[in-house]
Amino acid sequence: SLTGQPNAMGGREVGGLANQLAAHMDIDNPVHRHRVQRFWSSPVMAARAGLKAVDLFEAVHEGRVKAVWVMATNPVVSLPNADRVRAALQKCDLVVVSDCIGDTDTTRMAHVKLPALGWGEKDGTVTNSERRISRQRAFLPTPGEARPDWWIISEVGRRMGYADAFAYASPAAIFREHAALSAFENDEAHGVRDFDISGLMALSDAAYDELEPVQWPVSPRQPGGRQRLFADGRFFTPDARGRFLAVSARAPVNLPEAAYPLVLNTGRIRDQWHTMTRTGLTERLLAHIGEPFCAMHPEDAA
Repeated sequence: SLTGQPNAMGGREVGGLANQLAAHMDIDNPVHRHRVQRFWSSPVMAARAGLKAVDLFEAVHEGRVKAVWVMATNPVVSLPNADRVRAALQKCDLVVVSDCIGDTDTTRMAHVKLPALGWGEKDGTVTNSERRISRQRAFLPTPGEARPDWWIISEVGRRMGYADAFAYASPAAIFREHAALSAFENDEAHGVRDFDISGLMALSDAAYDELEPVQWPVSPRQPGGRQRLFADGRFFTPDARGRFLAVSARAPVNLPEAAYPLVLNTGRIRDQWHTMTRTGLTERLLAHIGEPFCAMHPEDAA
C-alpha cells in the first residue's frame, strides 16, 4: 500500500476503527447496528463509538479501562505524550501485547505476550487505496510458537466460551463470512452500500488461494470488479447525488507561542517502519540512516 499504514483500507473494511462497524457500516446508524447484530446473531451490540487511541490510553491512565490488548504496534514510542502512555500501562491491571518482536518498549509493559506472525509469514488478503483486494501468501515458515492474529483471537474467543462464534479453520473461511456480511441486505429494498464483495462469498478454499487482485465492488453483476466509482454520476447518498461541503480554513489547535515557539513534525526514515520494531534488525536497512533524528535550522537549534 502507498498509504502511511499497510492495509489501512482493509482495516476499515472489516471495522478496524473504534467508530466503525464491519463492511463500511456506521456504528452511529441504528439500522446498520441492527443489521450487523442480526447477521451475527449477537445478543449484545455496542451503541456508540469506542475510544480512539489517544483517548483509550487516557482512560487506562484514569483507571476507567482496566485491560488492554495491543496488537502489532508500539504506542509507548509512537503515540503523543509517550511517557503518559507508559505510565498508563504500568498501572493497568492487564496488558496483553501481540507482536512479532519479543522485546519492544510496549512488550516490556506486558503481563501476557503473544507471539504473532510478521508480514512475510502471514496468509490472507490486503486492500490497497484503490480498493484492490490482493491475496497475501506467506513466503516464510511460521517461527517457533508464533501464530496468525486470526488464530490467536479465535482461541481467546473460544476459551471465553464463544466457540461457535470463533469456529474458523482458515483465512478463507473468515473471508467468506466477511464477503457475506457485505452482501447482507445490500440491495435496492434496504439501500445499496458501496462496499460489496458478494461475488466472492462462495469461494472455495482452492479458489481463495488462487484469487487474483480485484477492485471492489465485486458482485454477480460485476464479477470482474469495477475500476472507477461514480463514473455514472451516481453517488452513495439517498438521492444518488453528490454532496459538496463548503469549508473554512482553520488554524491548528496548538499554535506556536512564546514558551513553545517551534513545531516539530514527525517524519519517516526511508528504509524503516515506524519505531523500527519491524525493520531495525535488518542490517541492510540501517545502511541509509542508522537511527531516528531531528532536523533543525541552525538558528532554531541555537
